[in-house]
Amino acid sequence: MRATGQPVELIDYKQENASDWVVPRPAVLKSSGWDEVHFELHQQPTFATAEHQHLMHVLACGFAYSSDVCALGSRSLDGKLERERRNVGDVAIIPAGISHRCSWDTSAQFAVLAIDPALLRQTGQDWVDPDQIELVPQFMSSQDKFIQNVFSAFKEEAETGGIGSHLLVDSLKTALAIHLLRNYCTTRPALSSYADGLSQPTLALVTDYINAHLHHTLTLDEIATIAQLSPYHFLRLFKQRKGLTPHQYILQCRIDKAKHLLQHSQLSIAEIAARVGFSDQSHLTRYFKRIVGVTPKQFLQSRSQ
Repeated sequence: MRATGQPVELIDYKQENASDWVVPRPAVLKSSGWDEVHFELHQQPTFATAEHQHLMHVLACGFAYSSDVCALGSRSLDGKLERERRNVGDVAIIPAGISHRCSWDTSAQFAVLAIDPALLRQTGQDWVDPDQIELVPQFMSSQDKFIQNVFSAFKEEAETGGIGSHLLVDSLKTALAIHLLRNYCTTRPALSSYADGLSQPTLALVTDYINAHLHHTLTLDEIATIAQLSPYHFLRLFKQRKGLTPHQYILQCRIDKAKHLLQHSQLSIAEIAARVGFSDQSHLTRYFKRIVGVTPKQFLQSRSQ
């Protein structure tokens, strides 16, 4: 229990190793360079934290426990103390700025996802006064399949990364932000239908921009700005028109351009990889085989026969 008048410790996940002081062991996996979100995977023994506050909204999700069913413990959110069930997949929501402490009675693996409050304000600006966006605290005693899937996707991306990583992270964080706005805010947004969809001129502008910048790192925010839409609405409307997410479309464009260059240029496979936005030849080979069914070298050989 914190002594009266003693300042509450703050955790800012934008800072390096921000959570190290509050848990016994450093995180076993951390994201790096993700704007507006930060992911950590923890493998911890039994422990109890001191009282603290987060400068970002924090979601926690149980991944694997030493016991067969759950990892019991308690949590205090804004002065309210509860015992938690903590089955695998249960999710806690700790809004920025509220007092928080917790204890774990068994060793456990859990993940933490910190979200910049600015992301919710930016995503929800079309539907609700940004000053009215307030997350509702939630104890780790219930599940949310959508959030579980987002955690799993962030974990995989933090582990492996790869081509289009920033665009995929942008898509995930935008989808998560709208889910939180819909289901865990004190003021629910009135969602616009955008019945007219994405116009053909706007779609052409976006696809032309993508094809002209395949060699660059393309982000969802950047492309949505071309369409003059919020990232959430652009993601939904683009998929309606193209049948693919922006991430999938960009990957397909990169593979198509690689095929063209393999057939009509004297560039090496490594040079083509750089020309179409892959980090190296192995990245191109991996995705080329996944989509085309053969490696770039096999593709070249088949065309020369």
